[in-house]
Amino acid sequence: MHVPDGFLDAPTSVATGVLAAGTVALALRKARAELDERTAPLAGLTAAFVFAAQMINFPVAAGTSGHLIGAVLLAVLVGPWTAVLCMTVVLMVQALLFADGGVLAIGTNVTLMGVVAVGLGYGVFRLLRAALPRTRSGVLTATFVAAFLSVPAAAMTFVGLFVVGGSDVPLGPVVAAMGGIHLLIGLGEAAITVAVLGAVLAVRPDLVHGAAHLRSATALASRRPEPAGAAR
Repeated sequence: MHVPDGFLDAPTSVATGVLAAGTVALALRKARAELDERTAPLAGLTAAFVFAAQMINFPVAAGTSGHLIGAVLLAVLVGPWTAVLCMTVVLMVQALLFADGGVLAIGTNVTLMGVVAVGLGYGVFRLLRAALPRTRSGVLTATFVAAFLSVPAAAMTFVGLFVVGGSDVPLGPVVAAMGGIHLLIGLGEAAITVAVLGAVLAVRPDLVHGAAHLRSATALASRRPEPAGAAR
């Protein structure tokens, strides 16, 4: 998913760079509503975790491997706008210091993993969270599906960009290869995301942006008065 330099032509790279820059500029303003003195440290910790996790690959199939994107994990934990900023920082450090993704392709990679994966993933999460029971299991189920779908969505967006500004190759084989592999990677993404989110919900649900309704229910229960004459 980390696109190197030279895969896309200059106009396509510039277009994705402009889209990424505009989204990041908007996220800088919107993230203020998502962060406070409690959640700001969590954003930094989660970005560091995603950075480290993206460096670890797991085997998929046919000699290929995949790694965590972390877009939905970031969005559910700290909010979608903060997630865009965290993902941008992660991708810039990887490109500039570790040559993981092209320097000239930073805009493309931010578009794929910071705009498409975060935006579509969090959108799916919100829709499912509203439809599922308002419980911890409902949050985790919505997160699993959203994380799973975010990976092939980003992959198919790359295929579209490659058709427009890449090599002249048949579309069918590219879609089949990218789609099939990234569906499998999506399963790994979903499993890791749910495992990490479940651990955070178990100890500090008050820090999870996407589980605000659980925090409200817990606070309401704690304020509920005891029945008259209840044993102390």
